[in-house]
Amino acid sequence: MPQATYDTLFGKITIAYNSEAITGIHRANGEGDGIRSFLSDTAFAQLQEYFAGKRKTFQLPIAPVGTSFQRRVWQALCAIPYGDTRAYRDIAAAIGEPRAYRAVGMANNRNPVMIVIPCHRVIGAHGELTGYAGGLEMKEALLTLERKNSAY
Repeated sequence: MPQATYDTLFGKITIAYNSEAITGIHRANGEGDGIRSFLSDTAFAQLQEYFAGKRKTFQLPIAPVGTSFQRRVWQALCAIPYGDTRAYRDIAAAIGEPRAYRAVGMANNRNPVMIVIPCHRVIGAHGELTGYAGGLEMKEALLTLERKNSAY
């Protein structure tokens, strides 16, 4: 699957794609620039606008690969408003499986399209920051960015 690596204020990120959609966004693990495309460049431009506080929603075709349960969780994550947060139990309730909060955590962990599918907006039951593929420092920075710009 083609992918391209870009520099951001959070370091290098890799955007994977197919002919129709973005299939992954993650922190780069030393891979090279890859093959850029109109689709990956569009995703990068929208991410840059997001990081600058000028974009609150993404208009990108995405095609995350996962189980039916994971896709339901990821869809629920996309319903969390910009600048807001939800606990794992809230997401479990939203998908009609209120006791599946641990499974929700695992689906959150497997999110292949970070930021666009806003898994950073999911926090612990008592408001604590919990794991994030980009690191807790990045998660906190994204939440701070959104809170700062959510009033506009």
